[in-house]
Amino acid sequence: MAVEKKFVQDGFTKALVDEFLAKELVRAGYGGMMMNRTPMGTQITVFAEKPGMVIGKGGKLIRKITRDLDRKFRLDNPQIDVQDVGKGDLNAQVVANRLASSLEHGWYFRKAGQSTLRRVMDSGALGCEIVISGKLTGPRSRVEKFLAGYIKHSGKPADEIVDTGYAVAVKKLGAIGCQVRIVPPEAVLPDEFKIVAPPEAVPAVEPEAVASAAPQAAPAAAPAPEPVKEEAKSELDKLLEAPAPAAEPVQEATEIAAALPETPSEAAKESPAVPESAGTDEAKSEPEQ
Repeated sequence: MAVEKKFVQDGFTKALVDEFLAKELVRAGYGGMMMNRTPMGTQITVFAEKPGMVIGKGGKLIRKITRDLDRKFRLDNPQIDVQDVGKGDLNAQVVANRLASSLEHGWYFRKAGQSTLRRVMDSGALGCEIVISGKLTGPRSRVEKFLAGYIKHSGKPADEIVDTGYAVAVKKLGAIGCQVRIVPPEAVLPDEFKIVAPPEAVPAVEPEAVASAAPQAAPAAAPAPEPVKEEAKSELDKLLEAPAPAAEPVQEATEIAAALPETPSEAAKESPAVPESAGTDEAKSEPEQ
């Protein structure tokens, strides 16, 4: 079998199993099913309002359904798991079954549609659409729609977000189809956005008001000055900032001058002048001796 034919056959089998379970579990409040292929066999998860009625006394009914699925549809080791549907007013299949049952019991179609729509929206749904088609009031068939909230009709959100259910009401004039589409409250729509309020602006204070309010207000304590961090200084900066040495006294200067050797001019000035006569007398006295 080609791959395309296998996918078509699997989809057809799934639709037949869904129709079979809907007929068998009408009284239990059938709410849909999920079928997955596993290495151990075919896992079928059934959602119902009354899981106890699906299981039956001692598991008798669920074993019977398992045998029928294996015999009629030739499923590979079918295993049925029953779960509670939760809030029935937000399940499209459960709502469609209720609407079809109310029409079979003689409710006027407009009253049944409006009451069902109001009940779904009161449960918190974001949107709901109910379509009833068939011989509603006369020999000619027509279509009536009841819409509230937000509904996606096409694209990927219509397949992933919108829950769809279908049921048939059989009356004397003929069959009436009931289609229900519901957007659950936790659905995130692709075009949803939120507007964030801007932050509150601080009111501007006029300088005159500040000046008039200043004397009345108590003087605020002046903040303590922050300690100034000393930066690392180079040796050149330290030398420039260092104080100049004090001038030495005059006495020290005279001592230094006295220690220096005398120059010939200064020695001549300091030595006393010798008379010429004294020098000649000495020269004369020498030969006499």
